[in-house]
Amino acid sequence: MKYMMFVVSDSAPDTTPDDSDVDIWVNENDSAGKRIIGEVLQPPAQSTIVRVRDGKRLVTDGPFAETKEWICGFDILECENLEEAIEIASRHPMARNGQLELRPFMVWE
Repeated sequence: MKYMMFVVSDSAPDTTPDDSDVDIWVNENDSAGKRIIGEVLQPPAQSTIVRVRDGKRLVTDGPFAETKEWICGFDILECENLEEAIEIASRHPMARNGQLELRPFMVWE
């Protein structure tokens, strides 16, 4: 099953010392075939919001919502089940320095 894992900043990270390395996490999961792709995103100030209202395209630069947390990256995981996805996410450095949101891809029948 495929999962989108949003990597989210957090205003209250874990306070215990952290020597984890995201490159190690990436290499382990790439070599195991569990991580399909992932990227780091520019900060919200670089975002562009696109909406259509009353048939007109509205484009807004910069962040739309005021929030302390923001999506700073993503990974697409291929896992047997949610438990495996949780285990993989829990080893990501941002599990301690931010938070990870897992969402299964919709299965269309």
